[in-house]
Amino acid sequence: MSVPPPERKLGLLQATAINMIDMVGIGSFITMPMVIGLMNGPYFLYAWVAGALLSFIDAMVWSELGAAFPLAGGSYNFLKETYAKTGAGKLMSFLFVWQTMIQAPLVIASAAIGFAAYFSYLVPVTVWQLKIISGGVVVLIIVLLFRKIEAIGKISVVLWVIVIGTIVWIIGGGLVNGNFLQPIAEINENLTFNYAFIAAIGYASVKTVYSYLGYYNVCHLGGEIINPSRNIPRSMFLSIFGISALYLLMNVSVVSVIPWNYAKDSEFLVSLFMQELAGPVAATVATVLILIVAFASVFSATLGYSRIPYAAAADGSFFKVFARLHPTGNFPYVSLLVLGGIAFVFSLLFRLSEVISAILAMRILIQFIGQAIGLLILRQSKSKEFPYKMPLYPWPVIIAIAMWAFILFSTGLKMVAGGVCVIALGIAAFVIKSYTEKRKSSS
Repeated sequence: MSVPPPERKLGLLQATAINMIDMVGIGSFITMPMVIGLMNGPYFLYAWVAGALLSFIDAMVWSELGAAFPLAGGSYNFLKETYAKTGAGKLMSFLFVWQTMIQAPLVIASAAIGFAAYFSYLVPVTVWQLKIISGGVVVLIIVLLFRKIEAIGKISVVLWVIVIGTIVWIIGGGLVNGNFLQPIAEINENLTFNYAFIAAIGYASVKTVYSYLGYYNVCHLGGEIINPSRNIPRSMFLSIFGISALYLLMNVSVVSVIPWNYAKDSEFLVSLFMQELAGPVAATVATVLILIVAFASVFSATLGYSRIPYAAAADGSFFKVFARLHPTGNFPYVSLLVLGGIAFVFSLLFRLSEVISAILAMRILIQFIGQAIGLLILRQSKSKEFPYKMPLYPWPVIIAIAMWAFILFSTGLKMVAGGVCVIALGIAAFVIKSYTEKRKSSS
């Protein structure tokens, strides 16, 4: 019996809101001092510009593929279709789902761990209490997502308003009370363009790119987007333009009040910023809003990732149990529960510093570089019409591949080796799965 597809009930506003709340999680607040410390100078803003540039260029790849294949699962479908002519479509799509079962819970857990860490500004907590908080966040998210997609769309818009309002408040604080233009005027102070600067940009961009991730979340929900050929590309570019502007302005606002050489050592930088401006009550309010932003990010990420194993299972390429839809809510509840369960375990086991680089290293080869090369292959075959076509093709694709390779190298050899090991294990699992299915069909 065929599995009924989800309904298309998310418009441009909801799609953009889902992208933006995924992008602006706790990451942007946690990584601000990390980026400043890695760059060790007022030119740290260049790392945020580099992250925005990569996101914008890579979004062109996602837009072509998302508009052409508007189905649940995003990259699963992209890899399957773009490599179909080479005979590697099943392998590449399987590898993506394989890594998603690990990296998606890592992404969800990282936001929950960041939530718990920032919560400790309000109330001193022990290590075990931090783990209870992060695990509780994951459980609450699963409960909220256990409902129909149109209700989730409404929740997403409310969370989006809170996200944007929080960042605008932070920016406004710097505008009114700080020397807002000083960080921009000093951006090139003591800057020397050499190998050390390029290496620092690479290391810092690992953190900023992590903070931008999520601009493509709408592609994972492609089967639930109204008029996907228009709304998928538009929602991504709107998200990137909006969030990159807000990130840059927020960084300028904060260091206009707290000099960069002090900001780089602050664990709760935005809370300290608000305390300097308006006292402890304002700092507490800001921290609560940041926690809501972090919660919203976990909400959006979990929503998008839950559609990937479902799409693969509905297509017959993954375990059949993941293709089950809720009998009344019509959402992939098995996929949601399994990913949420793994994320819950990860949230108890790891620290935030351990997962940021691991997330990127695991994803870059198969998902980002893999589907960019796949787009080149599909475009060359001329076997598919693309509702959206990027300008200056193929240069954006080539530049995206080069930039992702640079980011991968910057995660460190240990993380790269870990990502390669996950791929190797995935290939072994695919071979075993294919052999088992072949024996069953021949018997």
